[in-house]
Amino acid sequence: MKSRIFMYLSVFAILMALFLYVNSDKMLESKEKRIEELETEIEKLKEETEIIRDSSQTLLLDKLDLQYFSLENNEEALSALDEFSLENPAQYIADKLLETNESEGDNPLVPYAGMNGPMKINKIKVLNHRWIIADFSDGKYWGELFIRYEIKKDLGINFTLTDHLLYKAE
Repeated sequence: MKSRIFMYLSVFAILMALFLYVNSDKMLESKEKRIEELETEIEKLKEETEIIRDSSQTLLLDKLDLQYFSLENNEEALSALDEFSLENPAQYIADKLLETNESEGDNPLVPYAGMNGPMKINKIKVLNHRWIIADFSDGKYWGELFIRYEIKKDLGINFTLTDHLLYKAE
């Protein structure tokens, strides 16, 4: 009887060992497959990261190019405005220019009569301590202005239209 119990225990142990071997082999294959999938995903993410890094570098260079002609990045122009003690000179100048929109009808700096409503200044780019580029529109027709400005001692600003253009509506 003892010999049968040892025989059954031996068979059971062999079956258990066989089961564990097959199970661990399948588990190992599953883990290796998952590792390969993750490595493939890592490679894809590295490529995407490189593309994003290149894109962000390009955007940064584009932004620096766009900021080249701006009052905020022009130390010489800012130093010329130091005597006025303005916290944000570009914003102050832009606000003063936008105040010209408050007049009834067309903006007095826009040399065109609005055909679809009053011509008003929309966007402003303060280039330096003397010049502004501005966009105007009546909702359908639009154009651009090149404006010279001068800040007076009382912080008033004189705007002088230097050049302008109106785009053809399509």
